[in-house]
Amino acid sequence: MNIKIIEKDAFKIVGKGIKVSMENDEHQRAITEFWIESNSNGFSEELSRHSGPMGLLGVCMPYQPEYNGFIYYIGTEKNKEELPEGWEEEEIPEAKWAVFECVGPMPGAIQNVWSRIYSEWFPSSDYKHDKAPEIEVYPAGDPNSENYRSEIWIPVIEA
Repeated sequence: MNIKIIEKDAFKIVGKGIKVSMENDEHQRAITEFWIESNSNGFSEELSRHSGPMGLLGVCMPYQPEYNGFIYYIGTEKNKEELPEGWEEEEIPEAKWAVFECVGPMPGAIQNVWSRIYSEWFPSSDYKHDKAPEIEVYPAGDPNSENYRSEIWIPVIEA
């Protein structure tokens, strides 16, 4: 896996979120459907017009045990004060991030790297998960291409 460790100041994201359950891997189906819906109803296109330097983001907010899940946002870095109607805003705290490169068509490429982060990288690394959101970074390009490059950002602290 191609990994780099970076530090980033706090920043805000804007977009829309859904509550997803982790029971029976329901989150994978729900997130895929959320992207399909956002791509077909024009939300992703509108979001792209407002996108910050990172491009489109998928943001997994911290786990909520009361519903065995988390809120997943499709968004971008906030780059202007006024938000379109119905959009939400969240703050992402300053953190150290392990950034994992994903290569290949979505959603398979990113789902594969997610699995490898927890089954391979964390058990063998000198890091543990920090208490901040996890971020999927989707730069401009064809997400169905074999050469499409995206990233997963995991907040980490040294173990």
